[in-house]
Amino acid sequence: MVVVRFADDFIVGFEYRHEAEQFLGELRQRLARFGLELHPDKTRLIEFGRYAETNRQQRGLGKPETFAFLGFTHICAWTRAGHFTVLRQTMRQRWQAKLQEVKAELQRRRHVSIPELGAYLRSVVGGHVRYYGVPLNSRAISAFRWAVGRLWKRALERRSQRTRIAWARMRRLIDRWIPPARVCHPYPLVRLGVMTQGGSRMR
Repeated sequence: MVVVRFADDFIVGFEYRHEAEQFLGELRQRLARFGLELHPDKTRLIEFGRYAETNRQQRGLGKPETFAFLGFTHICAWTRAGHFTVLRQTMRQRWQAKLQEVKAELQRRRHVSIPELGAYLRSVVGGHVRYYGVPLNSRAISAFRWAVGRLWKRALERRSQRTRIAWARMRRLIDRWIPPARVCHPYPLVRLGVMTQGGSRMR
């Protein structure tokens, strides 16, 4: 089995379904002894992994289910070379909620200087990219950066009914203040790889 945990949220992976069902039943019993229970909306038993799609097709079912964890939607996917991989994409709800937060803050700071706004947005986008900048998620973080730039343009134009900012100038402001969207985390197998003194690789 494999366990991935953060605070009181965790995912447990098993090779066989009957093992997962047994674990889930025993876990519920264990928690009940202390007056606790699993969150009904967060607890699911799903078929996931490199064989999930093939197995489900043989049973006449659709694509494997996805699941959300730590702000990412996890999806069964395949690389161009035909290798299985877990596609991690920014959860749409988190993406939209953060943009609404930025929009409200830009409205509140509408009349402050451009450098001050730029510093705020640099911090927001930089933090977003550092967290969500995982392999295969570059499209989502690029879209977030561009959406923030559009919100900034709208906020600057609303300072005056006569003010219109050309996109050429806006792009210069965006490139000056908002950091680029880039993947800044390696694949998990690279990040968790360990080199022994003899030079062999362990995972």
